[in-house]
Amino acid sequence: MADMGSFRDAVTTWAAGGPGGPARELAGRLSVRTAVLLEGPSDAAAVDALTAREGRDLAAEGICVLPMGGAMNVGRFAALLGPSGLDLRLTGLCDERERGYYVRALDRAHAAPHDLFVCAADLEDELIRALGVPRVTELVEAEGDLRALQTFLRQPAQRDRTAEQRLRRFLGTKKGRKIHYGRVLVEALDPDGIPAPLAGLFAAL
Repeated sequence: MADMGSFRDAVTTWAAGGPGGPARELAGRLSVRTAVLLEGPSDAAAVDALTAREGRDLAAEGICVLPMGGAMNVGRFAALLGPSGLDLRLTGLCDERERGYYVRALDRAHAAPHDLFVCAADLEDELIRALGVPRVTELVEAEGDLRALQTFLRQPAQRDRTAEQRLRRFLGTKKGRKIHYGRVLVEALDPDGIPAPLAGLFAAL
């Protein structure tokens, strides 16, 4: 049975140079109306966690959350999914340093730039600042990673960084850790403590 995951896979194959027919057929069958363009799987994990917290079923609403494998791929995905392709509404979440890629891609695809939500450094940075260093450290301990964090913090390269920057760097030191903590940090947020870019994205969906 086709589901939104099948559509996501079909679009990814299309963007990599494969046929577009399967994605077009699934878009119609699943009544897809919106694509949320994300840089990678850690962002998708955070969005999925907030979706569960909010009690929403984005797939049933015709919304596809689509990690693109890097911000530089946004032009290709926007062209395929926007007005010149499947004519879906495009929205997205990106880092400040990647804003230019998104803005240019949305402009070329004739999509609305106000549907782009920008994190100051990245989503992990937003989540760490929203929760605070003590709370994030508690979560790292609860997940069994405190010893690894303590070892990391003893590295000379970390001495000149802020506590928030150290935690953010730590999350990227092991494959899969950013994805795991994308979910963990979102689940720990207070209802009124959701970072503005993430809250804005959900309010727009």
